[in-house]
Amino acid sequence: MPFFRSANEVEHKAGVHEFDPVTQADRAGEEVIRKALKATYPGHGIIGEEFGSENEAAEFVWVIDPIDGTRSFISGVPVWGTLIGLYRDSKPFMGMMNQPFTQERYWSDGAKSFYSWQGSEQVIKARAATSLDQAILLSTGVDFFPQDSERAAFEKVQSSVRLTRFSYDCYAYCMLASGHVDLIVEAGLNIYDIAALIPVVENAGGIVTDWNGGDPSQGGQIIASGCKAIHEQALAVLAQT
Repeated sequence: MPFFRSANEVEHKAGVHEFDPVTQADRAGEEVIRKALKATYPGHGIIGEEFGSENEAAEFVWVIDPIDGTRSFISGVPVWGTLIGLYRDSKPFMGMMNQPFTQERYWSDGAKSFYSWQGSEQVIKARAATSLDQAILLSTGVDFFPQDSERAAFEKVQSSVRLTRFSYDCYAYCMLASGHVDLIVEAGLNIYDIAALIPVVENAGGIVTDWNGGDPSQGGQIIASGCKAIHEQALAVLAQT
């Protein structure tokens, strides 16, 4: 929090073609999380966006994105969050998105998903919808589809829904799990972008897959839906391109 809406030096990650910012807050946040995990679970593995992997063949592996939504962070917009996911035998098991500015937290304990704010806590559920043309779609932005074919596929889904909104990063998946929106379509995600969010969505009754209906746990092309009906309709549209 001391870095948010303050004079925060922004760097561009070396070797990345598109603008990919990183701040002192990203690095300091991951250092703190790693230190706490190593002290508490010394035998577990860790995968982090800023400092790479350690012991990733372990049964339990923590996946960290200290600031998911760094572009929003450096713009002073509070739709970023700290993501901490836990994989067991390479499968998403538990996850959390914490937003310290709004004091909101979304998480899954492996069975249910929860939301807490101002001392209150509640179980959250994704909503069921039956028609893609009535769905609300969220995505980080059209600039985040690395290939022209991916952008064309997304735009086809976009033209099939009722409303589309952009620039929400991890918040999009929390809104889906809470039953406020119906669909998320993204591409180019890394493991640390999605690891913590898969359990939150799935244990709220939602669905997360890749664009072929397969395993989303390593990132890539991701589609998340509040229910099976919308998921199948959106997958069918993606398959047409």
